[in-house]
Amino acid sequence: MIHQQLNILVLAVFMLASGLGMAQELLKGRVIEDTTEEPIPGVSISVLGTKFKATTGADGYFIVTGAIPLGDQKITVLKNGYYSKTIPVVIDTINRVNIDPLYLQLDNSDISQSQGIISLTENDLADDENAANNFSGLLQASRDQFLRAAAYDFSATFFRPRGLNSEDGKVLINGIEMNKQFSGRPQWSNWGGVNDLQRNQNFSMGLSAADQSFGGYAGVQSIDMRASQQRAGTQLSYASSNRSYRGRFMVSHRSGLWNNGWSYAINASRRAGEEGFVEGTLYDANSLGLSVEKKLNDAHSINFTGLYTPNRRGRRTAMTQEIRDLKGIQYNPFWGVQNNVQRNSRIREVEEPVFMLNHYWNINDKLKLHTNLGYQFGKIGNTRIDNGGTRIDHTLGQNAYIGGARNPNPDYYQNLPSYFLRNGQDPIDFQYAFQAQQEFLNDGQLDWNSLYEANRSLRAAGGNSLYAIQEDRIDDKQLSVNTIITADITENILFNGGMRYRSLNSENYAMINDLLGGSGFLDVDFFAEETSEINLDQAAQSNLRTPNRIARIGDRYKYNYNINANVIAGFAQTQFKTRKVDFFVAVNISRTVYQRDGKFENGNFPGAASFGKSKLLEFTDFGFKAGATYKISGQQFFDFNAAYISQAPTIRNSFSNARQNNETVIGLESQKSYSTDLSYIYSTPVIKARFTAYYTQFINGTDIGFYFTEDLTGLPLDDGSAFVQEVMTHIERRNAGLELGIEVQVTPTIKLKGAAAVGQNVYTNNPHLYLTSDDFRGPLSFGDGTTSLKDYHVAGGPETALQIGFEYRDPEYWNLGITANYFANAYADISNLRRSANFRLDYDGMEFNDFDRALANELLKQEQFDNYLLWNVIGGKSWRIYDKYVGFFATINNVFGQEYKTGGFEQSRNSNFRSTRDDQNNPQEVFAPRYFFGNGTTYYLNLYLRF
Repeated sequence: MIHQQLNILVLAVFMLASGLGMAQELLKGRVIEDTTEEPIPGVSISVLGTKFKATTGADGYFIVTGAIPLGDQKITVLKNGYYSKTIPVVIDTINRVNIDPLYLQLDNSDISQSQGIISLTENDLADDENAANNFSGLLQASRDQFLRAAAYDFSATFFRPRGLNSEDGKVLINGIEMNKQFSGRPQWSNWGGVNDLQRNQNFSMGLSAADQSFGGYAGVQSIDMRASQQRAGTQLSYASSNRSYRGRFMVSHRSGLWNNGWSYAINASRRAGEEGFVEGTLYDANSLGLSVEKKLNDAHSINFTGLYTPNRRGRRTAMTQEIRDLKGIQYNPFWGVQNNVQRNSRIREVEEPVFMLNHYWNINDKLKLHTNLGYQFGKIGNTRIDNGGTRIDHTLGQNAYIGGARNPNPDYYQNLPSYFLRNGQDPIDFQYAFQAQQEFLNDGQLDWNSLYEANRSLRAAGGNSLYAIQEDRIDDKQLSVNTIITADITENILFNGGMRYRSLNSENYAMINDLLGGSGFLDVDFFAEETSEINLDQAAQSNLRTPNRIARIGDRYKYNYNINANVIAGFAQTQFKTRKVDFFVAVNISRTVYQRDGKFENGNFPGAASFGKSKLLEFTDFGFKAGATYKISGQQFFDFNAAYISQAPTIRNSFSNARQNNETVIGLESQKSYSTDLSYIYSTPVIKARFTAYYTQFINGTDIGFYFTEDLTGLPLDDGSAFVQEVMTHIERRNAGLELGIEVQVTPTIKLKGAAAVGQNVYTNNPHLYLTSDDFRGPLSFGDGTTSLKDYHVAGGPETALQIGFEYRDPEYWNLGITANYFANAYADISNLRRSANFRLDYDGMEFNDFDRALANELLKQEQFDNYLLWNVIGGKSWRIYDKYVGFFATINNVFGQEYKTGGFEQSRNSNFRSTRDDQNNPQEVFAPRYFFGNGTTYYLNLYLRF
């Protein structure tokens, strides 16, 4: 039915557009670079204060069609990487205005900034859970002052514009959506390191109209990698930094459009470093991007784009205040020295090539059809130490599993001084605490040699490995097909529409990456427990079909399942332009289907509960948005947008424990949301400002967490602890606030700028919460089955961010900028389980006899982080030597080394009133909140040669 409706819609547009004639052409021209005099494609030309606009083609030419108001007008000329221009013109019906040539000056600092800062922050965006939600990487193409501040200066704090996550926006490359179906988030590293081919970008902010997608609340970032749209030339660059990587080499060459219709562009880079600002965070990335286009004739062009960007990165983790006080903010427990070389146990490796084939069809001057085919495949792997190695003991007449080892991570709570002071103040406790403190201070790193030695001893005795490196793998194969139509129905009506289909086959499994000197690893769960329904021998099996199997390097073990997902969607959007009001309406409809296919039959969930296909999860969703711009004058505007969106849950939040079974989230539904924003915009050649108020309400959200906890009520007295899956449903939250961005061109060389965001992101209800686990049967809930989150803040960067700064751009091609950035109202992520009835209930389900509600409220108060101020400096210089450019660009972030927290979370190990109270009464809290700390003073230097 959806196919039929969309096909009819496209056919109707074709029929309507076939009768459209040529419109009046009163303004045309050609845009070229002021030094090389080469044409610049993709330049936006607009008549200020009107609806009339155009974009330059590969030859730099543009034509603005329509009944442009006669008389004195101003046109704006915008292109990312170039200085913008505002030019006065006089429009009349007799003499057509022809601006040929129209020179643009290259903004070398802008290009260097796009090469440097975003490519560095994408490492942070992808590595840590608290950072993965940040969508500042989407904002790099925008010239709005607030969004530029959010992208460059605010992103280091993981500030989230409007409290939104990266899955709330869309990233498109050549019209193909790049957001992952598993999480909804873009995988930034899939195109990292090919910056030179991605300068042609367009960002549709928030709910505003987007040409190629219905979009989301965080907007649409559209990257155009067509070869013919790349500025011809070659660039070599070298960058040095102490943030994520230490060095980067990059080379790119763009041919421009040849007379025979061919064009190509290629970009290669190498980014590497033994560690960044944080210890042991190795960076090893190679990138290759290629785009080849053939212009068949004036109507048809075919473009091929390939991206191959394999990368490996050493991960870090959050730390408690105790660890920070002992080792500092650069400490990372995941690495140790092996054979005189740093080795990190937590390596994230991404290798997912992307291939695209794009067809561009200019049916006539009024109708364009863009059809795309994309295929992505490869792997995402994350390693960690598995300390659950065992052997089978047959002496008792039945299988018993002997082995397992203590957590070898040096920051394990039993290695810290707080652990030895938790029970009292005896002299022996102080002695053990002092010894632990000294050992941690003097070393505190992973002891690789002890792991190898333990395995060698077992191997010599004929035993299995006690330790191994487990790699959690995701091997995806995704096919994407879409078609996008653009039709100028009349001079005042523009139609955009499209259909897309995505099919994903995702293999998810654990694999033995390294046996650490051992001979094999017994594939059983050492922590499994016998129940009245399942004996220990069965419960311990990862796969009942291959019991007690010895896994070796490259073998899949523990879990193994596939996820199949299919999405078909269509959107239609119409934009209307009048003399005083421009407005648009857009609709979106989608159909999403998920299914899990288990390849292992888990011992705790035998038969169809884990093996084979789950039930189909099917979602039909609808979205609507509309907006209007009221033109008070040619310099002042009011802009209003509103939307209602229904969105299918991600794969991540659909299956309660996909690694072990086929169970789906109880009561799973699509998330509903509605949003509105209102902006006042003031734009002159001297002052540009935007003031926005926004409001967004999310309803019926879902979230799943995994952790080990203790003191669960309703379980046997000796079994109050379990590794659980925490499922929260019917989550409601509200994001509301104000944004301001302003820049003042005080003189031709000096610009003052400022930005401000003041918001509040809170839960507005008490969501449902239940736990699942292989340690108990069925879902476990507490009290009325909810958790009391209402009015708590949704964690995720500071809610208040303020900036003031200036830029100086000298006519001799050097520039300097300084910004002061103030952040406040950031909160730690709370334990949802602690806010449930479990917090006040004893093991027997009765309320604690010493429960103190006033004290409980104090224990459950959400932590607010300290406010802080960060100073950043940016500058650069370029020289022209004949027809070549040599230059540098440099930044210093956090000039004064201010220490600050970018995020953090409460641990849920202590889950009730007594355990939480007692731990907080200890000299040092054992299971204290863990924090992510921002970098101290960091630099970035980029040197380049362009010819």
